[in-house]
Amino acid sequence: MKSIARFCGNCSCGCPELFVDASAPAERQVVITDDFGQKVEMSLDQLGSLVEAAKTGALDDLALTG
Repeated sequence: MKSIARFCGNCSCGCPELFVDASAPAERQVVITDDFGQKVEMSLDQLGSLVEAAKTGALDDLALTG
């Protein structure tokens, strides 16, 4: 797997990370790990949908800080 990005916030609990695994089946090539060792697998198309939603502002309310 190739690391693409690490998403570190303001905690000391670890950092989620985004990987691409070109050797995996197409529907599982994108892997996102969380701070606790769990993972989500998705296709590049699904990641593209997520990126598009972020670009259009559809996810802005999720990123509100308190």
